[in-house]
Amino acid sequence: MFTVAEVGAANRQAAGQGAPGRGAPEELQLCLSVISKMGGAVSAGEDNDELIDNLKEAQYIRSELVEQAFRAIDRADYYLEEFKENAYKDLAWKHGNIHLSAPCIYSEVMEALDLQPGLSFLNLGSGTGYLSSMVGLILGPFGVNHGVELHSDVTEYAKQKLDFFIRTSDSFDKFDFCEPSFVTGNCLEISPDCSQYDRVYCGAGVQKEHEEYMKSLLKVGGILVMPLEEKLTKITRTGPSAWETKKILAVSFAPLIQPCQSESGKSRLVHLPPLAVRSLQDLARIAIRGTIKKVIHQEAVNKNGNGLKNTPRFKRRRVRRRRMETIVFLDKEVFASRISNPSDDNSSGDLEEERREEEVTTPPDTKPEPPVNFLREKVLSLPLPDPLKYYLLYYREK
Repeated sequence: MFTVAEVGAANRQAAGQGAPGRGAPEELQLCLSVISKMGGAVSAGEDNDELIDNLKEAQYIRSELVEQAFRAIDRADYYLEEFKENAYKDLAWKHGNIHLSAPCIYSEVMEALDLQPGLSFLNLGSGTGYLSSMVGLILGPFGVNHGVELHSDVTEYAKQKLDFFIRTSDSFDKFDFCEPSFVTGNCLEISPDCSQYDRVYCGAGVQKEHEEYMKSLLKVGGILVMPLEEKLTKITRTGPSAWETKKILAVSFAPLIQPCQSESGKSRLVHLPPLAVRSLQDLARIAIRGTIKKVIHQEAVNKNGNGLKNTPRFKRRRVRRRRMETIVFLDKEVFASRISNPSDDNSSGDLEEERREEEVTTPPDTKPEPPVNFLREKVLSLPLPDPLKYYLLYYREK
């Protein structure tokens, strides 16, 4: 039996070897062969937070910044309504041209990119915009966040999801957001006069002949993450002609689609958005919102002794006792494999203990109160004209 954390660690260690999990016990090798291709590295969550708990336990999410970004954006918001029941499973999802990678893959990508405020980011195969939006929460208002998507219908889908996030999510007010800009085109046809980027991610399998092209998009000191030869690969540009390469994880991505020439015989160059200079008015809004956030934080410190974390209102379930069931399809046969935690032997007693604890800590028929958007409340209480208040709130809905 293997814990979820052992599965995650073994899969990452296997990335530098010839096959997923080589050298690991046979049962673990079998499961890793599936995990590397379609996700399933962690058990499903009941909601977005529980999915993130599971990714943390399996050590796919390892830094606080990445955890905050994942918790701030609900993965289900990027699913079509009829498929949302699958949103919190660690599996890839595809419907028509719309595609989301498994959460464990996005976790490894976010960690490998080593994102920091103010950096520039290029997402090749930006899809639904889910990853770009999470990245934008870390880059902040002075970063650059561009995405290139092959299919125009997916670009429109991403813009709709971005608009929904900006208008309705309280996370928009908790972070300083770098709004993504999406363009439609083939990422292998980016105009040669485009700027280079600090961070680049490609969400499709890169053929060896395109490796140098991908590297050319990167600034010195920058990081490129892409699936290369069945391995999620991190390449750091340490000098004008110097590179460091690290294999992260065994994966299987659909390959990049080769460019098609136009009727005139010329390729269709993709022009990325220009680097915009913010207006003085916009800079003032960013500064005012930042000052108000500092005031809110200080008030929380004075009131609670610390303003960093709120005590959870309800006890969360223990992640370690969740079981992971994996179904492996090989040719025409089906093999079922179960990975359990060592504590499964006492699972019935643990569940009974957990039930008693929940009965004590959770009042009957009580639902948690919705979170308070303190920034919004503070702005609306200011002695300012309403148009100015709504400008400071980016004209967002409550």
